[in-house]
Amino acid sequence: MTDQNSQNNAAAPGHEHLVVALDGPAGAGKSTVAKRVAHELGVRFLDTGAMYRAVTLRALELGIDPGDHLGLGTLAAGLALDFNEEGQVLVEGVCLEPAIRAQAVTSLVSEVSAHGSVRDAVVARQQELGHTWPGLVAEGRDTTTVVFKDAPFKFYMDASSRERAKRRSKQEGREKEIESIQSDIERRDHYDSSRAHSPLQVAQDAHVIDTDQKSLEEVVHLVLSIIRGDSRDQA
Repeated sequence: MTDQNSQNNAAAPGHEHLVVALDGPAGAGKSTVAKRVAHELGVRFLDTGAMYRAVTLRALELGIDPGDHLGLGTLAAGLALDFNEEGQVLVEGVCLEPAIRAQAVTSLVSEVSAHGSVRDAVVARQQELGHTWPGLVAEGRDTTTVVFKDAPFKFYMDASSRERAKRRSKQEGREKEIESIQSDIERRDHYDSSRAHSPLQVAQDAHVIDTDQKSLEEVVHLVLSIIRGDSRDQA
């Protein structure tokens, strides 16, 4: 996807509590789209993946083994996870950006987040935020199937692993490392789709969007069109 200036500024549909959920594999562009859609609709953005990254970062700092489900579950349940107005994750009121995006965290977050004890604690907090905020756009791996399974608007964003690797290599300035980035993405895909607890899957009532040949603007426009009920723009 390529970024273009948005020209969609219509208000959110008239729901008392608007919840939009986006799922999809790593690197499909969920975060960028979710942030833009949240901005256009005038609601908050919930980065569910950032919460698992926060748990992973704290586990690394405390020396907790990524296979220790009891220790990680206790850690996750005890963290005061929240977000600031910019959509950045906070722990005990402290912003953890950009530390949670470090490669050490990225390489372990799928393993850490696969534990049921961790997911139970984090999902409970996500749902609490969902009930507290007047409206939100949430993105992750299980927002449409577990966290907000009753959301009125569900989307599954997909893209080939090669395309996702190209995007990430450009974003991170690692154009010469596409092969290794693609391998890491495919490894995470396997972790996320085969884990026993809340695996990545397409919700039956989700709108599936393949972003390989679409610009950022096109994807955002399509999502907003579906939310606003403009059938002329849905495809």
